[in-house]
Amino acid sequence: MNAKKLLNESSYQSAFKEVERERIFELSLPALITGINAVGEEFQEYSELISLSSQEAIFKLDSKVIIGSKLNLSLDIPKTLFLENQLKVEISGNVRFAKAEQNDSKQQLIILRLNNIYKIRSVPLSRKS
Repeated sequence: MNAKKLLNESSYQSAFKEVERERIFELSLPALITGINAVGEEFQEYSELISLSSQEAIFKLDSKVIIGSKLNLSLDIPKTLFLENQLKVEISGNVRFAKAEQNDSKQQLIILRLNNIYKIRSVPLSRKS
């Protein structure tokens, strides 16, 4: 899903007002999301980021969550021409916006307001025996 398209939809515009002033990266990055769902149970679910900025992450979840819920994200940043090793980024935030998708049977679109505290670890290359 295109983040710019999301910005133009009237129901999302107020949720994005602060983000419009910063750079938003549209990327398809796998993420492990953990937290407490709407019925108070712990969950762990793999998803894919739609976009990421310094303040917010946007993704879809099958697990239902409520606004204000704390979620943890674990992102695997792949090795590239510029990155010698794969990186693992761990960050958390609070759900700022959650909306059931009408075209997807059970998914919610989630906007997560990110905390300023995060961990970045280098994942060493595995050695072949």
